[in-house]
Amino acid sequence: MTQNGGVSFWWSDLGGPPLQEQRRPPLIGSAVVDVCIVGGGYTGLWLAYYLAHAAPELRILVLEAEFCGYGASGRNGGWLSALLPGPPRRYGAGVDELKAAMCSSIDEVERVTRIEGIDAQIARGGVLSVARTPAQLARLKAHVDDELRTPGGDREVVLLDRESLRQRIEIAGALGGSWSPHCARIHPARLVAGLAAAAERAGVSIQESTCVTAISKGLVEAAGARIKARWVIRATEGYTASLPGLRRMLVPMNSSMIVTAPLPESAWDEIGWAASETLGDTGHAYCYAQRTADGRIAIGGRGVPYRYGSRTDNDGSTPVATVADLTDLLHTLFPATRGVPIAHAWSGVLGVPRDWCASVELDAASGIGWAGGYVGDGVTTSNLAGRTLTDLILGRDTELTRLPWVGRRFRRWEPEPARWLGVHSLYRAYRMADAREARAGADGTRSGATSRLARLADVIAGRS
Repeated sequence: MTQNGGVSFWWSDLGGPPLQEQRRPPLIGSAVVDVCIVGGGYTGLWLAYYLAHAAPELRILVLEAEFCGYGASGRNGGWLSALLPGPPRRYGAGVDELKAAMCSSIDEVERVTRIEGIDAQIARGGVLSVARTPAQLARLKAHVDDELRTPGGDREVVLLDRESLRQRIEIAGALGGSWSPHCARIHPARLVAGLAAAAERAGVSIQESTCVTAISKGLVEAAGARIKARWVIRATEGYTASLPGLRRMLVPMNSSMIVTAPLPESAWDEIGWAASETLGDTGHAYCYAQRTADGRIAIGGRGVPYRYGSRTDNDGSTPVATVADLTDLLHTLFPATRGVPIAHAWSGVLGVPRDWCASVELDAASGIGWAGGYVGDGVTTSNLAGRTLTDLILGRDTELTRLPWVGRRFRRWEPEPARWLGVHSLYRAYRMADAREARAGADGTRSGATSRLARLADVIAGRS
């Protein structure tokens, strides 16, 4: 029987999410610290880790409403990638430096896991992007060409024809693909749990089951606690809308995943996938997948994209229809998985700004800083954000603090019900566009043109 919810498979693989009595104790009463970080996911923990090592004299406190890794950091697809959140051109001058920093951040995460003894099951297999329709193939070729000819582009990306792709992985109906070395597979919960422990060893205090209710200059208020701090950092990503005055800052977009039971060797003989590349496609309503260290396939995509009023789920429970859609997609891509049970299904939220581009900011006057808006590309980005915030807090002028995402401002999302109607309409348009492109390829027209419906949706969404 498929387990549905329970936070994620990644946590279940570690014996289950921490029970209340197993969590770090909540903060009760008053506290005075130098830096208070709200949010115990990757962003907050990377910041705490680097700051503690750079300035061990600082009193650093991390507050987490549930347990470290409860949110996207413990539910994501496990891509340690160099993908920039949002359209690169939106970052303006300095985007090449930002791309380079993302690539080096993969090496940095690997370095820290080695020295801290964190077994995050990292496999540096790169990333495969697959095209299954003529329109997808045309977009993929254009992307590869753009990377190769643009200054600062990925010079190591390669275009794969159908046969070259099959030598790596057998995907039913694939017309071609691309491969870049700048990605590694990880086990998300292992990484976040190990990072929290490493931060504590460096002297950071972490209090779980502490729900922050308000942030202001020099003050953090939580149920049963008040914290005074010189610096207050909001690292809440997809849960930002729960704080007063920030409901329209980031949309908590839902993403869902399923994972199979371990596949038999006969299935892997048919599929291949020996290098453990991460896998995505070039559809508008895209999917993402990985081969896990214990021989499963974990695959995800959009289900119900958004809940009215920027609400978030509790434990990752996923609609039956979404589980069925993801299972059908899995079987379509990999017919050898038919008959292999689906072991677990779960969902989570990611933070999406109105212009789809991430940012890092620290206001010296108020002492309030933040990082987020990773639009699903946050595993590597959060490490870069943590190091950047460290330099900003310490008043350093570095290559990181001069990156173009530092201090970026973006407009807020529309109020309800426009926000709900807009997000749901956009994703319906993307799904319809994928269906139209698939029909155009199947009926013999071999159209390589992107659906006009998708182009319109990109303009309205702010992604073009």
